[in-house]
Amino acid sequence: MLKRIITALVGTALMIPVLWYSDTYLLVGAMSILSVVGCFELLRCIGVHKNLLIAIPQYIIAASMPVLARLGSSSFVWIKAMIFVQVVYILYLLAVAVFSHGKIRTESIATAFSICLYICIGFCSVIFLRDYKDAGAYIFLLAFLGAWITDIFAYFCGMAFGKHKLIPDVSPKKTVEGSIGGIVFCSLGYVIYGLVVSNVFEVELNIIALAVFGVIISIVSQIGDLSASLIKREYGVKDYGSLFPGHGGVLDRFDSVLAVSSVLMVLVYSYNIV
Repeated sequence: MLKRIITALVGTALMIPVLWYSDTYLLVGAMSILSVVGCFELLRCIGVHKNLLIAIPQYIIAASMPVLARLGSSSFVWIKAMIFVQVVYILYLLAVAVFSHGKIRTESIATAFSICLYICIGFCSVIFLRDYKDAGAYIFLLAFLGAWITDIFAYFCGMAFGKHKLIPDVSPKKTVEGSIGGIVFCSLGYVIYGLVVSNVFEVELNIIALAVFGVIISIVSQIGDLSASLIKREYGVKDYGSLFPGHGGVLDRFDSVLAVSSVLMVLVYSYNIV
C-alpha cells in the first residue's frame, strides 16, 4: 500500500505541470511517451515485442500520432494523414505475415494492430479534447476525472455494499453494487465539476449534458477496465508492466482513460457541451 501511495504522489507531481501547460507540446510529448510504452506493453503481452519488423514501425506511429492529433485540431488534412498511416501500417503487417512463412500468426497481427490502434486513438483523443474550442482546457480533464472517479467509487461502494459479483470470470472482486456506485458518483462528479467551472472560470458548460455524459463515461470506463483485464487473463499476464510501482504499467493505470477519452471525444464533438 505504501508503494502505491508513493507512486501516486510522484505521478501526481509529474502530471501537474503536464496538465498546467497542456496547451504546449508538453502534453503532446507525454501522450507520445505513454503511447509508445503502452504499445510496447501490449506487444510484449502477446509475445511479438521482439519482432522488430512489427515493433519498430508501431513505436514510430505511436510516437507520431499525438503530434498529428495536435496538428489535426486545426486542419483536417492531418486527420486524413493519421488514417492513411494506419491503413499503410495494416497492409505492411499483413505483408510481414505473408512473407514470414508461417512464423507470424494472423491472430497476432490482428491483435497487435487493433489494440495498438486503440491505444494510440485513446491518447490522441486527449489532445483533441484539449484543443476543443475555448473550453478544451477544462473539458479534456473530464477524461481523467471520469475514469478515476469511477474507479475510486466503484471500489469503495463495492467494499461497503457489494454482494453480487459483476463478471467474476474476468474480475472476481468487482460487484454490481460497486459498478452502480461508480456510475452514480461519476455523473455527480461531472455535474459538480461543471458547476465549478461555469461559476469560477466563466466557461458555461452544459450541466444536463455532463450528467448524461457521466453515466455513459462511467459505463465505458468499466468496460475499458474489464477488457484490459480480459486480455491479461487470456495471455496469462498479471500486470502489463512495472512503470508505476504498485500500480503496474501504462495499460494497467490508463486502461479506463483510453476507453473514456475516445468516447468522450465523440460525445463532445457531436453534442453541444459549451
